[in-house]
Amino acid sequence: MGYSAPMTAPILSLVGYSNSGKTTLMEKLVAGLTAQGLRIATIKHSHHQPEMDTPGKDSWRHKQAGASTSLLVGPERMLMVSDVDETLNPQRLASRLFGDYDLILVEGYASVPGPKIEVVRAERSQVLRCSADELIAVASDICDLDVTVPLLDLNDTQAIMDHILIWMKTAEAGE
Repeated sequence: MGYSAPMTAPILSLVGYSNSGKTTLMEKLVAGLTAQGLRIATIKHSHHQPEMDTPGKDSWRHKQAGASTSLLVGPERMLMVSDVDETLNPQRLASRLFGDYDLILVEGYASVPGPKIEVVRAERSQVLRCSADELIAVASDICDLDVTVPLLDLNDTQAIMDHILIWMKTAEAGE
């Protein structure tokens, strides 16, 4: 029997302007969806160079010695620090790292093609970053925002989760 690559879980990005509530919504969605038994992986995009390794520690010393990738593995957690020679979009990351998850939630990557929920909070902006053809919904505290995709109450996590679960079924069916 030949090798077959693992199926990649559906990938959904939460996007929006800075301080719109993406991280807060992400936390609520991860907690709610995992409570329903789903295995969730997350990817957070940053415009800044991430610093996860502590100077002087063994894994840091491994990287300083020239290792391209260093894993720090403990009894309950694993951290990986790896060099990248190209921009890695969520789809490429998911295919490399997340073969056995039910859903991959991404925070950020607004400019990368793929399905998204845009978070719009009145005190931050009333203008969307993304075009409607990229969005499966908008989550907002503005009840009369003029959008052509479903408008979900930003404070109704259950409704947002329900929408995601329905979307996942259509994504699995290839629609």
